[in-house]
Amino acid sequence: MEIKVLVAAHKPCRLPEDPMYLPIHVGSVGKPSIEGIDLRDDAGENISDKNPYYCELTGHYFAWKNVEADALGLVHYRRFLSVAPWIKRALSKDRMELVLKKTQAEKLFERYDAIVPVRRKYFIESLYSHYIHTIGIDHLVMARDIIARDCPEYIPYVDEAYTNTWGYMFNMMILKKEYYDDYLSFLFPVLFKLEEQIDTDVLSDFHKRLYGRVSEVLFNAWVLKAKKEGMRVKEVAYMPLDPENWLKKGSAFLMAKFAHKKYEESF
Repeated sequence: MEIKVLVAAHKPCRLPEDPMYLPIHVGSVGKPSIEGIDLRDDAGENISDKNPYYCELTGHYFAWKNVEADALGLVHYRRFLSVAPWIKRALSKDRMELVLKKTQAEKLFERYDAIVPVRRKYFIESLYSHYIHTIGIDHLVMARDIIARDCPEYIPYVDEAYTNTWGYMFNMMILKKEYYDDYLSFLFPVLFKLEEQIDTDVLSDFHKRLYGRVSEVLFNAWVLKAKKEGMRVKEVAYMPLDPENWLKKGSAFLMAKFAHKKYEESF
């Protein structure tokens, strides 16, 4: 089975050696190449110039339009998927050794159609309220309006995703090609029309990246619909290469929820 997983990167970094991974320089238009990364998202049919607004989605778009495989997906240079037990991940001195391997992915695809990071649980927040509390501008309502007009069959799943207190995040996934095509054929027309309604010139660099954030939520709506129609989903561990600062993340989450302090940086 041919599986290609892009590793989105914007600077020199350590990369997995497994042949499944295809490192790509995202947001590469007008920039010098990164040593060790031959693939650029400004080649072929691309939206590389939208990277400051779309984040890793420019990598997804490139894969969708230019890469042929039985299954396609994307991870980040500092975030990967893994099937290693949590204790092994917690104690590992080199997490790169534990990233999902091609042989492991092939075995999963014998039974499943989609590999996604284990759901992130917010408990006291829905995906919608979390977005409002952390970002503040109601892009999700605008996206819903577009979907209601252009593809109303998704609306029950959008509403369900918005109210769920969990979600598959990070724009990381590996999907069999027919599902990858279906997802991105749904996603990008919505984002392009949303783009027509928002003046990003008045936003900070952090908040300009809104289309990547909106897509994280919309992915969950798409998954709900695809699962209803028979897509088989396997959740695996989301594994950052470096330990996360959960105190900082948790404090920011609570300040957004209860003190209405919006996010102004990534964590």
